[in-house]
Amino acid sequence: MSLLIVQLLAIGLLAGYLAGFLGIGGGFVVVPALTWLFLQDPATAPFAIHMAIGTSLATMLVTSLSSIAAHHRKQAIRWPLVRMLAPGLLLGAVLGAVIADYLEPGMLIRVVGVFAVLAGLQLILGRKVTGEKPLPGRAAVGGVGLVIGTISSLIGIGGGALTGPWQLWHGIRAQNAVATSAACGYPIAIAGSVTFLLLGMNGGLPQGSLGYINVPAFAGIALASALAAPLGAATVHRLRPATVKRVFGGFLILVGLRMLAGF
Repeated sequence: MSLLIVQLLAIGLLAGYLAGFLGIGGGFVVVPALTWLFLQDPATAPFAIHMAIGTSLATMLVTSLSSIAAHHRKQAIRWPLVRMLAPGLLLGAVLGAVIADYLEPGMLIRVVGVFAVLAGLQLILGRKVTGEKPLPGRAAVGGVGLVIGTISSLIGIGGGALTGPWQLWHGIRAQNAVATSAACGYPIAIAGSVTFLLLGMNGGLPQGSLGYINVPAFAGIALASALAAPLGAATVHRLRPATVKRVFGGFLILVGLRMLAGF
């Protein structure tokens, strides 16, 4: 039990730091780590991937809030853009959770893995954007939010790996893109975790679960991630935008390769 607590706290610390530093909810750390942990226990093994995704989204309710507060103090979040994306993110997160409950997400994970690798390479090798490109209209931005919310909820991430590059491609400053991505993760966390909770209430899950959310894992990871997220946010505001883009790109490539390998 003591080893499990240490493992959960370690996962939370890394996920929280990445949430603050890269504007993600930490799902790319939490989902594969929890899947492995749940597979070790015969009681949770049959529900491992669904519980990992549901618990990951639930931890973002804490991780994202802590990260958002840190970025907001730096006045780095583009709140008008968050409000434009939010309706699509909410609806997409519900849709993604429903799809995950009925379908095997392996193919979509591989598609997103390819996207993550390509996005990472573009951030590292792509030409420097001069000035900001105009964002599309409200309806188009809402459609972007719908796609991001669906994919993010389906595989248990906060959407920063998708929202961040989309903003950077429009010439938005890297620190602002990271901060805004962190804020965009909260609608996904709310709608996704609630839907996974409700979908998992049909029974058969092990003790200590609330729907597809594993309560002990949620508590341990959320506690550690809340402490680490402000440290990540503080780090990103001390670095040059080009450095943030390279780190973000390298992270996406590693994540994409891991997803293509099937976790």
